[in-house]
Amino acid sequence: MPTHDASPPLLPCRPTLLSSLLIASVSLLAAGATGCTHSAPASPTNERAVVAQHQQLTDEVRKELELIPPPSKTRYLAVKSLSSWENPYITVQGGMLTLHVTVADANTSGLGEGSMLRPVGARRQNLDIRVGELPAALNAVPQTAWPYGRVIAIEEAHDAPVSARPEIRRNMESIMRSLGDLGIVVYEWNEGGASLR
Repeated sequence: MPTHDASPPLLPCRPTLLSSLLIASVSLLAAGATGCTHSAPASPTNERAVVAQHQQLTDEVRKELELIPPPSKTRYLAVKSLSSWENPYITVQGGMLTLHVTVADANTSGLGEGSMLRPVGARRQNLDIRVGELPAALNAVPQTAWPYGRVIAIEEAHDAPVSARPEIRRNMESIMRSLGDLGIVVYEWNEGGASLR
């Protein structure tokens, strides 16, 4: 008597840049992982194809981000606290990161700006994402949310346990490298102030 698989049917989905990045990163992890001793080694052509696909996706995201003007040092170096930072900024944690985005005010008049009727906090969005999803998430941030130009502030999470600090620092270095590959200037924010990277 034949048995039937009771799994739900697969639904067609539209490929997106995020799904392509996730597939590329999973493929890279699978290519670098070692399995049981009886498995065949990954062929160099497959590894090169995966790396080439990942590079192509990075180039596409970089091209989109290049539509944002270069950073204006006079504007962002004058900022003394992250609460008044208007560009996106990142808080790095152990297994993930938080992307903070302040969406531009749709009302262009100065009437009531920053008051109870138009609070800045209402325009701020905090997105918890994985480290590998950062390029796609930054690509989704509207151009109007980058008033200082193509610069992003990055900080370590303050309330992380001491045992998580090495992982957070590794994530910081990885994220700063990725941001540099995307053509984004990194403004590393420390508890005592900020430094340009």
